[in-house]
Amino acid sequence: MEEIKILIVEDEKKIATTLEKGLTENGYSVDVAFDGIIGKRMFFADTYALVILDINLPGINGYELCKIIRNQDQRTPVIMLTAMTATDDKIEGFDSGTDDYIVKPFEFKELLVRIRALLKRTMNQQFPLGNVLKVADLEINLDSKEVKRGDHIISLTAKEFQLLEYFVRNRNRVVSRADIAASVWDIDFDTKTNVIDVYVNYLRNKIDKNFSTKLIHTQVGMGYVLKEQ
Repeated sequence: MEEIKILIVEDEKKIATTLEKGLTENGYSVDVAFDGIIGKRMFFADTYALVILDINLPGINGYELCKIIRNQDQRTPVIMLTAMTATDDKIEGFDSGTDDYIVKPFEFKELLVRIRALLKRTMNQQFPLGNVLKVADLEINLDSKEVKRGDHIISLTAKEFQLLEYFVRNRNRVVSRADIAASVWDIDFDTKTNVIDVYVNYLRNKIDKNFSTKLIHTQVGMGYVLKEQ
């Protein structure tokens, strides 16, 4: 079996040691860094299948380290593991490029499920060169990550891109917030957070606001649908 290597960047040594032990027992190869600077150095010196980041790290915080990773590598999944629970913190995490956000304290089994889901999704993302999804005048290039409406190039964050891709792949189908959470965030829907609605609004402002034809529509009480009116 091919080795699956995970990088943990966590300054709380007790948590880092517990994670390392649990992941190793589940067959993963694990490296640990106790601050952001060492984490950055280790990431660029080796190849990892997944990265687990704390946010409040010495040297370079988790938000900044995630941005650095994303500037170099759009593919490797990142999970933020943090005690910061506010919606604004979660949004900043996803804007930084994280794929998932888990709040401490957490169940190790839940972390394991999230890791497996992200690795499965990443390993299945093998698109042929030049693969483009289209709806109306909207185009998404899955290789270059370029998004266009007509002649206008639209800049999206990694999470916005994933959400738009999900909408386009499910065009003309109403998707609930729970569907979106499970497919784009790999999490069960938390009714106390409005992160999904916030990101849908981000996306609308970028791909719909300045165009006469609107693509993302709200189905009251059910969710959202991407379609041509």
